[in-house]
Formats: sequence, structure tokens, C-alpha cells
Amino acid sequence: MSRNHNPLIIALTLFLGIMLTPVVPARADVLELQPDHPDRYVVVPGDTLWDIATRFLKSPWHWPKIWKINEQIANPHLIYPGDVILLRWVDGQPQLTVLRKEQPTQAVDEEPGQVTVVEGTDEGITVGTEEAPTPTGPRKTIGNREKLRPRVRSSSIDSAIPTIRPEVIAPFLTRPLAVTDDLLDDAGYVGIGLDGRRTLGDKSLFYARGLKSKDDKYYYIFRKGAPLRSKSSGKVYGYEAHYLGDAQLITFGKESKLVVSSVAEEITPGDRLLPVEKAPPLPRYQPRAPDNKIKGEILLAKNSVSEFGPLAIVAISVGSQQGLEKGHVLRIWRAGVKVRDPINQSFFKTPNEESGILLVFKVFKEVSYGLVMRSDGPMQVGDVVETP
Repeated sequence: MSRNHNPLIIALTLFLGIMLTPVVPARADVLELQPDHPDRYVVVPGDTLWDIATRFLKSPWHWPKIWKINEQIANPHLIYPGDVILLRWVDGQPQLTVLRKEQPTQAVDEEPGQVTVVEGTDEGITVGTEEAPTPTGPRKTIGNREKLRPRVRSSSIDSAIPTIRPEVIAPFLTRPLAVTDDLLDDAGYVGIGLDGRRTLGDKSLFYARGLKSKDDKYYYIFRKGAPLRSKSSGKVYGYEAHYLGDAQLITFGKESKLVVSSVAEEITPGDRLLPVEKAPPLPRYQPRAPDNKIKGEILLAKNSVSEFGPLAIVAISVGSQQGLEKGHVLRIWRAGVKVRDPINQSFFKTPNEESGILLVFKVFKEVSYGLVMRSDGPMQVGDVVETP
């Protein structure tokens, strides 16, 4: 028995089916305050910007959206112990700003890297000596009281709080972390120890070849380590630089003479040498999400065999070429796994699951290093990182 299929009825049925299908909303990355956020917070020594942002925000990378610079204080982009962070509402939107009460102190001379603040007010003056002249003039006596001229306080930039705890990442700010074949080919290398010694330790003298400049006095000694290989594609982004120790130049030449100044592991001929980079300032950048959509994967975890968690330092497969910058925050997803269906025996891949948050602190062209700031479970090499 045949049936008549009215096209209008079929179309209407399909339309109603689509309209009535429940929609699972995409995760919205919106600015939300912590339910127990303070209205004001006094910064204490040992605080970091990440700590403070986490006190106020569910997603600390939204700090730039809520932070209002106080142009009336010196060096308004930095926060110091003793500063008061205030939460206020402007046109229905939350806003954070800082109050800095200057304490009376003796007048001091300006030093490089310092800013001056006039005593006796709640407002600062502009950074820099040209725009911040020291008040002058004689002291005046009123009755039996002496009126002092305004004095200045020296506020060192170095005393401002960092973004994250510097002791966790300090060794990785200057040491070589990732190296390419081209860099390895161009690097100097250990030739032989004095008297033909092939195993070098602390205070060992040795000859090196391939050094580029007599002006470089200090070197890192390292060895080509594990490949930074994508678990999904197999692409090799470079190699881990396996740190062995430090050396100091004594004489420069075709065969330069150096001394091992510190040793982490045994050093042998062929190990590579790179000049020590100038120590960068402590990390003082605002945690923020990338402006563009970035997606990569974890290539390696330092000092970890299989699984890792909070405060792990990891290498990821994205860098400046993709628009990544220091201070960018990425969400970590536990990679789904391929499993066999228990009924029909076909294979399927489980969905990725959110597992943590990563803050980037060192960026190369195609590879970057970051610190795991939050973990909701164990993480592994191959896990996905992307813009939150």
C-alpha cells in the first residue's frame, strides 16, 4: 500500500524538529567576579598579580578588562606592597584601581630605575626626573614649629610585585630551553680538557672551539636533548637544551680557554656553548587572553616523565609566529583518546576535557614555554592548549 508524502508536511516536520532540538550553548568566556571577592585588598610582600587577580576574578586573564590605571600616581602600571586595590562600580560594570598612600621619609637622590613621589599627599607625580622636579626652598618657622619643605620618597621599580612567582621560572628565563639544528650548528662546543681530560667537572679548565666573540665572557654548557615532537602530527619543532653547567672565558681564540664555574651534570667533548643572556626583568606583564584564536599542544614537560600538574613548566607548539606573547593565558584540554565501541567494535575518539590553565612566560618563533597555573587533573604530553 503506497502513501502520499506531502512535501509541505515533511518540510514543516523537519523545521519543528530542528526548533525543538535542545541547543547546548558554547562556553562563554565572560568576565565574572569571584562570589567571595573583597571590596578592597591591601597588597602584601610575596603577592603576585596572578594571586590578586584570582581573588577578584573567576578568570584571572580578564584582568586588563577590569583594571583602571590611576594616572595620578607614579608608575601606575605597577603594584607595590602596601597598595590598596579597590573594587568599584562604574555604569554598572566592575572596575579595579589602586590607591597608594605615600609615607613621609627623608629626601633622597634619584637613582636609575626609581620614581619619585611627593610626601604628604595621596597622589603621586609622573615617572621621570624631568617631569618630577624635586621641590626646593628654605625651611620656614611658624611659632616654635618648623615647617619642612615637601620631601620625596624613592620607589624602586624592582620592588613592584611580579606577575608570577619568580623563583619558579627564574632558572628558565636566561638558560637555553629550545634549540634548533641551525642554532646547534652555529654554537661553540667543548673541545677537550687540559691535559687531554675528557670528563669535566667543577673548576675544570678546557679548550673550546667555535666561539664567536671575545666580548662574551660567560657561557651556558648544554647538550642536545629530547626532540620537541608533536604527538599528533609527528612534526619536530626543535630540541630540548639539556643544561649541564656554566663556564667563564679566560682567553679567546681559535681554541679558546675556559673554566667550568658550576656544574649540574658531567661535561664531555662535543657539548655545546651559548653566551649567557642578560638577565631579563622579573615578569611584570598583565595576564590576558590572546586576541586571536590560538591552538597547539603540549610537547614536553620539564623534569616530568608522564603526568604533571600545577607549577609544571611545559613547552607548547605555538609561538610568536602565531601571535603568542609573554603573559598570554591558554586553556589546557586533556586530549581525547581513541577507544573501541563495546557494542559494534568500531573505534571512536572521546571528547577533550578541560584540565587546567597555562601562563606563557617565554616565547620563540614556533615554540613557547609556560607555567601551569591551575590543574583540574593530571596532564600529559599531547594535551591541547588554546585561547580561552
